[in-house]
Amino acid sequence: MATKVQSTEREQWSHQTGFILAAIGSAVGLGNIWRFPGVAYEGGGGAFLVPYLIALLTAGIPILFLDYAIGHRFRGAAPLAFRRMKKWTEPLGWFQIMLSFVIAVYYAAVIAWSMSYFVFSFDMEYADDPKGFFLGEYLQVGEPEISTSIVAGVAIPLVLVWVAVLVILGLGVAGGVQRVNVIGIPLLLVAFIALVIRALTLPGATDGLNELFTPDWEALSDPDVWIAAYSQIFFSLSIAFGIMITYASYQKRKANMTSSGLVVAFANSSFEILAGIAVFSTLGFLAFERGVGVGELEGLTGPILSFVTFPAVLAQMPAGSLWGAVFFGALVIAGFTSLISILLGVSASLQEKLGVSRRAAAVGVAAVCGTISVALFSTTSGLLALDTVDQWANNIGVVTSAILMAIIVIWIIRKGDELRFHLNSVSTFKVGRIWILLLGVLAPIYLSYMLIERIITLISDGYEQLPTWYLVVFGWGTIAFTVIAAFVLTALPWRNSTERFTPWPQLRHDDVKTALAGPPQSADGSTNGEIK
Repeated sequence: MATKVQSTEREQWSHQTGFILAAIGSAVGLGNIWRFPGVAYEGGGGAFLVPYLIALLTAGIPILFLDYAIGHRFRGAAPLAFRRMKKWTEPLGWFQIMLSFVIAVYYAAVIAWSMSYFVFSFDMEYADDPKGFFLGEYLQVGEPEISTSIVAGVAIPLVLVWVAVLVILGLGVAGGVQRVNVIGIPLLLVAFIALVIRALTLPGATDGLNELFTPDWEALSDPDVWIAAYSQIFFSLSIAFGIMITYASYQKRKANMTSSGLVVAFANSSFEILAGIAVFSTLGFLAFERGVGVGELEGLTGPILSFVTFPAVLAQMPAGSLWGAVFFGALVIAGFTSLISILLGVSASLQEKLGVSRRAAAVGVAAVCGTISVALFSTTSGLLALDTVDQWANNIGVVTSAILMAIIVIWIIRKGDELRFHLNSVSTFKVGRIWILLLGVLAPIYLSYMLIERIITLISDGYEQLPTWYLVVFGWGTIAFTVIAAFVLTALPWRNSTERFTPWPQLRHDDVKTALAGPPQSADGSTNGEIK
């Protein structure tokens, strides 16, 4: 049976601001709040900002531009965009989307925790023993096993998260995703500015800020500090696992891609610094109350920072109930806007591959992801499973994806000049050949170093003293699942034709240098026969 030609109009962001806010909503997530402050503190304080800025300019922004160029030029979520770029690269697109699928399944659980703690804040239920409450009474953490014991206090808000996901995805790009971000991102900014102002007025806040920003220049000689800087930029910008490719594909044909990318990148980094100020000001207060140094506190990063250390601060703050609601409400917003961006790529990919409606894809994604999410991450072993899957999905899966994307696009199918031409044709900020150099040389080198180092550490030292069988199932098993699923999904037939497509603006191969110097003189905005 012949495939059909897709004739429906592709959805679009209603305006540039909507796209930028949605992209910021994707980039600004839970990691900005609970990971950056701790990584910066351990990486030399103020000195860490040097490798952090270099990593942003040499890796984060170039790879973000690559995602934008692929999605905007080839008009599809990752699998379709890669297929249109070169047919045999489709599995890489599905590998990225399956990483998004895996990340979404456990990421939703953290949003559910934040929802619960938002409610708990009104009567400070966690105040007496924050650590005991989080690990014991709330999560009921048990042994590392494949548990079937559902914790109702986690399962109920988790189901609500997936219901909200279904509604937002069903409403579409402009009516759902964009609207959530247009409302959510300003609210998140207001909430965090309020938290920063309050934190700066607490006793001991200055001590906390000194701990964070006092530079330790000797730390810059440690390769691990540079790796940490590149890792933070890499993971916080939502690059290399299909999100930004999908977002860019919904941009209008004449959209300023590089300038909006710069806004998103620097907004993300600015929020991380803002989060660092808020977190370490409050940690300074906690250290002051306990009569210890900030460095002597436990839990300066990750879930423990948000759900154990921060509640301990709130328990001693004036009006702690109010500020607890603000903090955990901000976590919910930051997490949910990121979750929606992750799942839009999954939903759009299935919609394009299977030829189903937007609502059908939304229902399918929410149902499958929600079922797995509740079954695995609302159990007594949910926290351990979440931590393990997250470690492998991000540090192995996403890094591998970025390496493959850079090598394939720049060196094997040699699309660097075409993608550079595309960005320069539609954008006011032009990218030079150094962009291709950064992607084709620097990115594979530093990412490969990160990947190899991490694999060696995980194989030789294990992870968090968890049993080997557990790491095989939830760690390496996660990577195996994404690879197998990528090839299975590639093998499925496309319901709609992917062949009748012409990228716009067309690259004039007989005059590449002239084309790359600026927009083609003949570009009139037509789609040159493209079926959207």
